Amino acid sequence: MSRVSKPYEIVERALELSTTDGLVVIADEHSSANLRWAGNALTTNGVTRGRTLTVIATVDGAKGTASGVVSRSAVTADDLEPLVRAAEAAARGAGPAEDAQPLVSGVPSSPDFTDAPAETGSEVFADFADFAPALGDAFSRARAGGRELYGFANHELNSTYLGTSTGLRLRHDQPTGTLELNAKSPDRTRSAWAGRSTRDFKDVDPAALDAELAQRLRWAERRIELPAGRYETLLPPTAVADLLIYQLWSSTARDAVEGRTVFSKPGGGTRLGETLAPLPLTLRSDPHAPGLESSPFVIAHSSGDSGSVFDNGLPLAPTDWVREGKLERLTTTRHTAGLTGLPVSPAIDNLVLDGGGERSLEEMVAATTGRALLLTCLWYIREVDPATLLLTGLTRDGVYLVEDGEVVGEVNNFRFNESPVDLLSRASEAGRTEKTLPREWGDWFTRAAMPALRIPDFNMSSVSQGV
Repeated sequence: MSRVSKPYEIVERALELSTTDGLVVIADEHSSANLRWAGNALTTNGVTRGRTLTVIATVDGAKGTASGVVSRSAVTADDLEPLVRAAEAAARGAGPAEDAQPLVSGVPSSPDFTDAPAETGSEVFADFADFAPALGDAFSRARAGGRELYGFANHELNSTYLGTSTGLRLRHDQPTGTLELNAKSPDRTRSAWAGRSTRDFKDVDPAALDAELAQRLRWAERRIELPAGRYETLLPPTAVADLLIYQLWSSTARDAVEGRTVFSKPGGGTRLGETLAPLPLTLRSDPHAPGLESSPFVIAHSSGDSGSVFDNGLPLAPTDWVREGKLERLTTTRHTAGLTGLPVSPAIDNLVLDGGGERSLEEMVAATTGRALLLTCLWYIREVDPATLLLTGLTRDGVYLVEDGEVVGEVNNFRFNESPVDLLSRASEAGRTEKTLPREWGDWFTRAAMPALRIPDFNMSSVSQGV
């Protein structure tokens, strides 16, 4: 049985075992490495390996095609037949699938389909830019500067092998790296956060992050209490990413056509073609975006509002969701395209906002006249009203007061109530687009590039005691 232990062999064997009208097999080979630290010292590190196999069986019937999906981890050759039979039994026991479509065919095979899976390990932190030694130097500087560093670095590699009964043999390797760094004063009254998203840690500089956090802790030495209200606010790229990722997740075509979202037009239809932003903002996804590369074909382990198991293997192309301020596309599967008459626009696992600006966040701060707030990040974001996409959440790890181009101190945290769609319509300036790590959604969505945004009247609805 060991002769079918390689991922592509498992996919091929599962397909051979099929007795239904169609079968999709997705083998995910996963490896990860991590470092954790607290109080300026490494605490733990670890490496993991794993395998998950998803089998999607389809059964044609007089009333339509049914599907059954079963996923299991740590799958061996002996587990294959029971897994395939379970998926087939689920399909035979299900009613016709609403999203049923012919399985995708005619996509050229990946030349590396039979190669071994990519793997990561602890060497990722030592090999690239001497990350671990640089982190040790940051600990020393922090200790000498009277601050404590906490955080973690994580690197994952997921090799996905996709095979179907229609002949698809596709493979994608997805590296995902994140670094989160917190600096705290010894008495824990001041805290600052910085995060980075990376493919390989070549572009991560712990010394630069530590210097940024040290500056923020110095700003926090002066404390200023402010009431709730509307303030000119500078949203950093990480906060912009968290808000617009939620907007992307809420932009499904069917929900819009059926009148359930902010993208629904009063009286029927969608807001496609409407101007959402006066600035020339383009919100886009591209599986080949440099530094943000993601799968160039659909990988769907289950069906939902934004994806369909029947679309597995469908090629992905660069997509503008908002183009030059106008709503251009909504997330659309082949099934929902048939229902709505809209073009097929599957979800893509990255997001970029281009605003045409050249200023860095620091330059936007320096250009501020009067009073404004500078945020670090957002968290605990929740939806209040889907009809307007009104979100609520909290600021975290530092809100700073800017007066006439200078940061003069730290203020209290706030709860906010804002809609990202409405924010786009009110943004008065967009800065330079740069890679960023979403703080709230970083466990699910890490590939983003955003500019900072200046909002003249961001709604801080109440004061929060959080830090």
